Amino acid sequence: MKTYTFKGLLTENGWLVNASVVVDENGKIASVSQNTEGEKVNGFALPGFQNAHSHAFQYAMAGLAELHEGTGVPDDFWSWRTAMYNLALTISPDQLEDIAAMLYAEMLRHGYTSVAEFHYLHHDKDGKPFANLSEMGERLVAAAKKTGIRITLVPMFYQQGGFGQAPVEKQKRFISETIEDYLKLLEATKKSVSVYDGANWGTGIHSLRAVKPQDAVRLTKEMDQNQPFHIHVSEQLKEIEDCLAFHGKRPVQWLLDNCDVNENYHLVHATHLDDPEVSGIAKSGANVVICPSTEGNLGDGLFRFEAYKNQGGKWSIGTDSHVGLNPFEELRILDYGQRLISHKRTTFYESGKGDSGFNAIKMAWESGRKAMGEQNETFFKVGDSFDAVVMDADSALVATASTKNLCNTFVYSADVSNILGTIVNGNWVAKHGKHLNHDQTVSDFKKTMAQLKSRQ
Repeated sequence: MKTYTFKGLLTENGWLVNASVVVDENGKIASVSQNTEGEKVNGFALPGFQNAHSHAFQYAMAGLAELHEGTGVPDDFWSWRTAMYNLALTISPDQLEDIAAMLYAEMLRHGYTSVAEFHYLHHDKDGKPFANLSEMGERLVAAAKKTGIRITLVPMFYQQGGFGQAPVEKQKRFISETIEDYLKLLEATKKSVSVYDGANWGTGIHSLRAVKPQDAVRLTKEMDQNQPFHIHVSEQLKEIEDCLAFHGKRPVQWLLDNCDVNENYHLVHATHLDDPEVSGIAKSGANVVICPSTEGNLGDGLFRFEAYKNQGGKWSIGTDSHVGLNPFEELRILDYGQRLISHKRTTFYESGKGDSGFNAIKMAWESGRKAMGEQNETFFKVGDSFDAVVMDADSALVATASTKNLCNTFVYSADVSNILGTIVNGNWVAKHGKHLNHDQTVSDFKKTMAQLKSRQ
């Protein structure tokens, strides 16, 4: 048993000052009280953030999509995708593990304690299945275990190149030709996550354009309804145009009409929605995963947050291509984008609940936990693993703020320099700006990047 005593611990009812958390030998919360003797931590503990959408391998190209060479014309999502495919064709299992470990260490340093890995880099460089069908997924789990982050591995069903189109050569590492092939991959994934107590699994379809409609319907009917289901949807206008041409319906509307969309569904991006789609998602209880830094980087557009929230819509955040890794920044970008189109400062406001920072943290946490396949009843529930991001009480703005202003201080002004450290399963995994295995992780990452030559 160990005890941490913080200057404050965030609860659903506000800050518990001089809060003591007793953690058992399994990293579970045994009790929460006040003024108990233990390790004194000069910080304020928030529930760890959930990163509900990640493509780990894309971290290797973070920041490299802004040189518009050759044509002299700035590129769009689809040309960016070609560059991403080129990278995906080159990465070995060892290299994927090194890239993911570096990424996950950085996520932890920034306050994420869980990640949902939207995984579709399945096969070898020739497009053939590995002897272990989940070889690449297993490397992601190994990276998570090595760094200490929780992972929900969601292998993606990726079958075709577009609506009614065969896959292209550059997609060969992603493809499961039949639903039976995908189900075999899913079974292998379950074995891969069994080696790490901090790992879970989910089911997913890359997008409606990537899977035959009859197989999408069948999978959503036959899948384990107790596990999270993730899918890209309506990110780009071209996807909507192509879906209308093929199905006669917009992507979200087709999904609502043909699948039992419910609270276990996590619709990633959902950027371009009409009124019936906004209402349909909200009424279904499904969740939207918003990735503000990536959506901004790719020029996707702005999610219809106000209309969705006003109908009780649930949402979480993700970092997708990892051009940004600060959860507070994701919340800020989301908020400021809405302010710029609404001319109001009420993005996270709820009637009778005017603390925008707290509301943002709570709303993102609730759906983020669901995206991981975890319960989301209360922030620090006795019996749950103790996962927290601890904000430095000596940071200038923090040290001078009353507790009623702390959440807004964090959400609207904090960066990684204000984080004292991150705790997962009752143990520090990052402290004073560094992951505890920083040196080896960076060394391995540099070696892999030198081999790939993708950043040169």
